Amino acid sequence: MSMSMHKPVPRHILKISDLTAEEITDILRLAAAMKRDRDRYNEALKGDTLLMLFEKPSLRTRVSLETGMHQMGGHAIFYSIDNSPLGKKESISDTGKVLSRMVQGITGRVMSRDSIRGLAEVSSIPVVNALDDYAHPMQMLADILTIQEKFGSWKGLTMAYFGDLENNMTYDLMRLCAVVGMNFRMAGEGDIEDSVWDEVNELCKKTGVTVERTPTAEAAITGVDIVYCDSWMSYGIPKEIEEERIRLFMPYQVTTDLMKLANPNAIFMNCLPAARGMEQTAEVIDGPQSVVFDQAENRLHAQKALLVRLLRPHSFEWYLTRL
Repeated sequence: MSMSMHKPVPRHILKISDLTAEEITDILRLAAAMKRDRDRYNEALKGDTLLMLFEKPSLRTRVSLETGMHQMGGHAIFYSIDNSPLGKKESISDTGKVLSRMVQGITGRVMSRDSIRGLAEVSSIPVVNALDDYAHPMQMLADILTIQEKFGSWKGLTMAYFGDLENNMTYDLMRLCAVVGMNFRMAGEGDIEDSVWDEVNELCKKTGVTVERTPTAEAAITGVDIVYCDSWMSYGIPKEIEEERIRLFMPYQVTTDLMKLANPNAIFMNCLPAARGMEQTAEVIDGPQSVVFDQAENRLHAQKALLVRLLRPHSFEWYLTRL
């Protein structure tokens, strides 16, 4: 009698809405525990290897992933695909099948959503989007962990986002708020893709929150709890259009005067790198309401918990029962 062996279907995280609110809550529970007691989890991924594909450079992403895998007894491999994009030397299908036989997980920081989606379609191990042009889920987990630390809960809070609206951060912040149940306002320039609005509107029907675009920065920030902005000069922005982008986005710069319209206990967030005097003033990012460095540190803890959830789901459940 022949027996067929079936591998479990891998879980891929390509945008934050690939996780439910309940799953995000569980990941944050473990992340907080890992932050309190690193040594308790020093064999959580013992012997596992994570391959990190980088088409775009990033200090925080590389260091947090490598450090996190090391702290959990695993290993991370950095591989640059800057000069050899996925699908060029060999098919993405071949790449995914080969890597699935050698490592236990893959992260990809790439230019296009097509690359990470293509890799996920053929990989029999978890694939995590470490940033593309459509989403940034690992950053979202760090952000919501930071919000939980500062407020105790995100329920009933409102976030305002300013600047470039036609990018991965805007899209995934919209999704994040719609998934977990936070209101979201944004003010800036750029066209938000219809697919993002369609998904977010459906999510909002389930959670009862609002995600809206406002005509001015003042309208967006009034009475909010979280103020968020991102670089106006993302990787790949041509030098010759930088001045035009500064002119375009300057009406949405976060200043101390603008911050006064938010709730008195509001926090300021930026996923970094930040440019003082551009998306925010130095007084804001270096001021008492800024949590940007807590936010940056939380990349490490949130990603560790996510990797355990994906690479060793049974261990993840076991850890949760002991919190």
